[in-house]
Amino acid sequence: MTITDVDTRSPGARRLESVSDRLTDEDYADIARELDALREEIMSGLGERDAAYIRRVIRWQRGLEVGGRALLLMSSLPPAWVAGTVTLAVAKILENMEIGHNVMHGQWDWMRDPKIHSTTWEWDNVSPADQWKHSHNFIHHTYTNVLGKDNDVGYGILRVAPEQKWSPVHLAQPLYNLLLAMFFEYGVAVHDLEIDKIRNGEVDEEVTREKLRAVGRKIRRQWGKDYLAFPLLSGPQFFSTLAANFTANVIRNVWAHTIIFCGHFPGDVELFGEERLEGETKGEWYVRQLCGSANIRGGSLFHLMTGNLSHQIEHHLFPDMPSNRYAEIAPRIRALCERYGLPYHTGSLSEQVTSTWKKIVRYAFPGGKPIGKSRGPAARARARAKALAG
Repeated sequence: MTITDVDTRSPGARRLESVSDRLTDEDYADIARELDALREEIMSGLGERDAAYIRRVIRWQRGLEVGGRALLLMSSLPPAWVAGTVTLAVAKILENMEIGHNVMHGQWDWMRDPKIHSTTWEWDNVSPADQWKHSHNFIHHTYTNVLGKDNDVGYGILRVAPEQKWSPVHLAQPLYNLLLAMFFEYGVAVHDLEIDKIRNGEVDEEVTREKLRAVGRKIRRQWGKDYLAFPLLSGPQFFSTLAANFTANVIRNVWAHTIIFCGHFPGDVELFGEERLEGETKGEWYVRQLCGSANIRGGSLFHLMTGNLSHQIEHHLFPDMPSNRYAEIAPRIRALCERYGLPYHTGSLSEQVTSTWKKIVRYAFPGGKPIGKSRGPAARARARAKALAG
């Protein structure tokens, strides 16, 4: 097995020293230059075709939502209930994944359209947009997979690597991961609160209270829409419409949870110690994104429904690049990985789901062989100096 043939179906079966430690400083510099050039090539070529794409997706999403809501006006009829629920769930998935997530990343800010802009978009989710942008765009994408810095590693409740301290509560993590999947939007909503820092007294209490008030306002808005206003519009079918809206939200939550977890936790996706950040260069940042992300194979419709997060590797390299361009650059990213002996983690949805759940079940129990931690340039320089001195 070569280093590029990563088996994502055997989590914990083999733990390697970080493959990025095999690269020289010159390799990192070359990787940075190549990826910077690729980004510039794509971003400078954005135009009407790209703008038409996102506007078309928004039109389809809104049409699906209207259609789903209309069908649920007859929700007492089983065929209308099923059709309306599925249609509404698809609309919610599109809004959260391909539209909301990517708009709030700034992928479409270049259009200068105030209606499709990262500073104005508020998504159909109980997590306030500004809090999500801080925890996701800044914290997660800056410190991707760095233990102690990236709060997305296990979302603060799951042990997904042997480096994380085990506690008896982790024995139940397969169960509470199921609950997290069903109510994922609420897990995301409290994510920016940084519970660990609150517990340690490291966060201003008034800041926390204001964040909680903002979450509360967003929850009231969402509940008022899905569980009061639209059910009331259906008159005597109030409760069947309410149940349909709840079901659509659960479907959306489980799908988003599945895609996001499959992009971050399967197989040999790498974690890093905080020492990796010391003196980290642009090339090392790129390589950390490559080694710390995973893709999911599929067709164009599948990629659309994942918000193109099935191209998680490309998204982590270029989070502000329009998502419709990820499939275009993916072969070039994979070729770069092959040239430098870097892993390009990818697999089918079933493979990635199985791999992720194996890891969640395995690390519910103590132990596990720690993965090798890659070092930043400053740490490597000290190691070379120590070796020369010896």
